[in-house]
Amino acid sequence: MNNKTPVTIFWFRRDLRLNDNAGLYHALKSSTPVLPLFIFDKEILDKLEDKDDARVTFIYQTIEVLRQELHQHGSSLLVMNDKAEYAWNNLINTYNIAAVYTNHDYEPYATKRDDAIREKLQQRQIAFKTFKDQVIFEKNEVTKDDGKPYTIYTPYQRKWYGTLKPFYLKPYPTEKHFKNLVKTNILPLPSLKEIGFEKSSMHFPDKEYNNIINDYKEKRDLPAIKGTARIGLHLRFGTLSIRELARTAHNYHEKTWLNELIWREFYMMIMHHFPKTMDHAFRPGYDRIAWVNNEAQFKAWCNGQTGYPIIDAGMRELNATGFMHNRVRMIVASFLSKDLLIDWRWGEHYFARKLLDYEMASNVGGWQWAAGSGTDAAPYFRIFNPDSQTKKFDPDLQYIKKWVPEYANFSRYPKPIIDHAFARDRCLKAFKAALAK
Repeated sequence: MNNKTPVTIFWFRRDLRLNDNAGLYHALKSSTPVLPLFIFDKEILDKLEDKDDARVTFIYQTIEVLRQELHQHGSSLLVMNDKAEYAWNNLINTYNIAAVYTNHDYEPYATKRDDAIREKLQQRQIAFKTFKDQVIFEKNEVTKDDGKPYTIYTPYQRKWYGTLKPFYLKPYPTEKHFKNLVKTNILPLPSLKEIGFEKSSMHFPDKEYNNIINDYKEKRDLPAIKGTARIGLHLRFGTLSIRELARTAHNYHEKTWLNELIWREFYMMIMHHFPKTMDHAFRPGYDRIAWVNNEAQFKAWCNGQTGYPIIDAGMRELNATGFMHNRVRMIVASFLSKDLLIDWRWGEHYFARKLLDYEMASNVGGWQWAAGSGTDAAPYFRIFNPDSQTKKFDPDLQYIKKWVPEYANFSRYPKPIIDHAFARDRCLKAFKAALAK
């Protein structure tokens, strides 16, 4: 590859796959050879608290696989380790760039970054083209009849189904155009250490989900069994296509599973239209709550030492595996925000640090749902009782026994850090006072 030869650059971000990739498909159909690019963005990585962050290891391993796949087609992946702005300055000075293609990213930092890169490229008459890839419907594609965004899930879900047509689920046939990749030898890859990280020993879930779908509705709320697909990590980084997942659920007539994907798109739509909800309550009155924010109790919650076994099991599972069962996520979030009266943003930040499948929109949406401050119409006095939740979803204590083995020995297991009846009463008074102002 001669650096003076015009190239189209395809910039991988949250779409780390060659198959059924919208932006890559359109790049390959352009008239210029395509150079694939990935940037380890220091603006993001420098903010991570753990040098063995498992998500960085997952991305790194995925990048290695992508490079091997591209090599089979006589091409390679250009991998850079820099702040995006500086990386693009370097690229502009190094290559004769005809155009840049990528897929939309909806998170606040990403949209701000992309606006800056678009302006930088346009100043040099380089087109910056982005495409919808990580959702079926985005932004204003599912709205009320008057064009305003939905703020309640159920009517959004109905309109989502009403808008769906078969072509929305069709894959992009990228494989037909791989001959248009730039022909080059394998390009160098910085080591994980050079990027500033260590290899994580954490296990990553595979991409298999077909064996889950048939029994999903019956088993999805039971944390002791593998009743959920655990493919959130692959959705987060685009190693699985959303079109493939939605198509499979549609073909199986499995609406319960598909509805979870729709929840994800609902929260992304909310983030687009109401960006302040990333760190402010969707319902403004909830920003007036007088949180207690006891740091010792927060530490006990983080470490799974609250004296409530279902809470402790969930937090220990998260800390050990980077995953927490969705039903348990609701229970631990309710406990933190309602029982302990600790600001939901503290919990959201901790999940952002620990969850392999962390997506800002879904995580913030879930935490605001638990705190009662979000889009959900349920009143603030929905407060989960850890004991009754345990009896309902882990009646044989299988999940608890796995993650809290000392629970059977009362001399070793900590006493509850707060009484639930007292906490419930305190929460109701605090929320009522805040909302009356």
